[in-house]
Amino acid sequence: MGTVCVEIAVGDDPRLLDAVGSLADQTRRPNRVLLAASPSTPQALLDAACRRAPTLSIAVRRYPGGIVGARAASLAEISEELTAFLDSDEVAPPEWLGHLIAPLEQGRAEFAGGPTRPRRPAETPIERYLEELERSIYEGLVPTQVVYLPLQNTAWRTPELKRLGFDPRIPYAEDHDLESRALSAGLRGVYVPEAWVFHDKSLETSYGRWLGKRYRYLVAMAMSLIKNGSLRHRLGEHRSPVRHPLRFLEAPLKPLALVHGALRWRSVRRHPRPPPSR
Repeated sequence: MGTVCVEIAVGDDPRLLDAVGSLADQTRRPNRVLLAASPSTPQALLDAACRRAPTLSIAVRRYPGGIVGARAASLAEISEELTAFLDSDEVAPPEWLGHLIAPLEQGRAEFAGGPTRPRRPAETPIERYLEELERSIYEGLVPTQVVYLPLQNTAWRTPELKRLGFDPRIPYAEDHDLESRALSAGLRGVYVPEAWVFHDKSLETSYGRWLGKRYRYLVAMAMSLIKNGSLRHRLGEHRSPVRHPLRFLEAPLKPLALVHGALRWRSVRRHPRPPPSR
């Protein structure tokens, strides 16, 4: 059994307390928890998170560049054999970590990921849409195409993760880019349905902010697809539409995001990518 670091990249999110608390209840306890904090994270929140789980070994580090930058910069400080990612808006049941890392410890994979479940019944149209969207990803895509695993509930062999690193030129879709490169390099990825976590989407209440986030994600996904040579495959995929009226608000963004992503990738691809963390 290998040593495990669970990383939570966090901004100003009070839900971090419950995420950290859930790690203290794991039957397969992490050897260390790394809170990779952005500059905006209140120190009082980080102190409270450490008090929430006094039996855990918790390291707190601050990194520039927001959550995406924190994930990239933090890799250099991870020495454990396995690295698992949990988001600050997620809560893990006691068996989560054991299920998630089992394929890695058994030698069946180099990375693995599990699904999410709603933490509470959806109360707003945005929550219901996001719930349906995640269900479509975990039921319709990930079981046969692990390249679509969201990073927020995955585990990796640390040496392979460091070798691949994150590409800061593609924020918001860094998970798709990472997994595309992992599969191209011959690494094995598996989906672990038993390794589920609760996901709290209750703070997303603004339609404008939600659409802005979705557009940034669509642009980044287009960049990743173009970079990794999988755009043609993606355009040829048959997907069942998310059964919610808000999909009609998102649909017009997709062709615009594709053009925007292509132009943006053409601009940034000439920029050298930082070397992977060691």
